[in-house]
Amino acid sequence: MKTFNVLVVGELNVDIILNKIDGFPKIGKEILANDLNITLGSSSAIFASNLSSLENNVAFLGKIGEDNFANIITDSLELKKVNTDFIIKTTQHKTGLTIVMNYDMDRANVTYPGAMEYLLEKDISDAVLIKAKHLHLSSIFLQTGLLTDIDKLFKRAKALGLTTSLDPQWDPSEKWNLDLEKLLPYVDVFLPNTEEFKFITGSTDIQSGLNKIKPYANLVVIKDGENGAHLWDTKKLISKVAFLNENVVDCIGAGDSFDAGFISEFLKEKDYEKCLEFGNITGAINTTASGGTTAFENIKIIKEIAKTKFSYQL
Repeated sequence: MKTFNVLVVGELNVDIILNKIDGFPKIGKEILANDLNITLGSSSAIFASNLSSLENNVAFLGKIGEDNFANIITDSLELKKVNTDFIIKTTQHKTGLTIVMNYDMDRANVTYPGAMEYLLEKDISDAVLIKAKHLHLSSIFLQTGLLTDIDKLFKRAKALGLTTSLDPQWDPSEKWNLDLEKLLPYVDVFLPNTEEFKFITGSTDIQSGLNKIKPYANLVVIKDGENGAHLWDTKKLISKVAFLNENVVDCIGAGDSFDAGFISEFLKEKDYEKCLEFGNITGAINTTASGGTTAFENIKIIKEIAKTKFSYQL
């Protein structure tokens, strides 16, 4: 008996978001931000929260400290009905934190990884994995303790009968050391954005990157911002245009919200074009409010935003 639709394994941190900033910081000088928001951060947590708001039963496994930031994280996840029983607390490390300097459609981030770097593959037991139908992992390059054994985790998940997805996210070291040939056979849905995909495959464009990974990859979904998203189903490349928001509040978490929408439909075994379209609309909904989870308060509000802002019926 499966208890959860999805087990999310990933990094956990609080976001301190600065908006309406007077220029860009320079060493030795001080500038002002005219708006501040402290909220649940991390790609994995945004994904989990918004997937739960889309009426999926979600559990989270990650590592945090025992501090006030940790309380913000667990309280925020539980408010979104995400199960936090498997989150590991440690006194040895502090909870992760990201300072986000937001500039309209772009941003600059500074992250303190903290406890997230110390989550290990052995911390994720078969007893926990088997409770879920699907395993999702985000931000592998921030989780350096898990990175070297990531293929073992996905191989175990597949052996236990789970479907799987991975959003690699950006590599702060820009080394992109991920053995795709060893890992991707066990990843049912690979979810990078365009730049991440090109760097991680060592390619200059999407098609050449796909040519490299064709022998061992499964479903590849590439987020392309205002250009929408692309899906390679092992035979052909499908593209769907974006739902554009003319009054963007910020784009923090838009890619994670896309992931939540796509995986929500994938779990219902919808056709891939429908999954892609749904990912695009949830990514767009994300941009209507500050931070990654504010627009996803509940399914009623999500449907209302989709209808009134984008003329889309969920």
